[in-house]
Amino acid sequence: MEKINFIDPDTNEVVEFAVEEETQLNGIKYLLVSDGIESGDSEAYILKEITTQDEEVLYEMVDDDVEFAAIAKVFAELADEETQLLF
Repeated sequence: MEKINFIDPDTNEVVEFAVEEETQLNGIKYLLVSDGIESGDSEAYILKEITTQDEEVLYEMVDDDVEFAAIAKVFAELADEETQLLF
């Protein structure tokens, strides 16, 4: 399972996430990531890929409600039968 590091913009703390799924919508790449706990409930987040002027790839949390709902629906359709996504 691929892992990525995410820097929390509020605390500057580096958090490691496991990439559970990825998709593209309207030319934008989105990642469904989790805290990586393999058994039981785990927290999941949707990240959006941002490319800087220096061509550096960064990710930010999706916080727009409409955008989040649209991407959450796509990820729910991609999830396997054993995975239950609650948004």
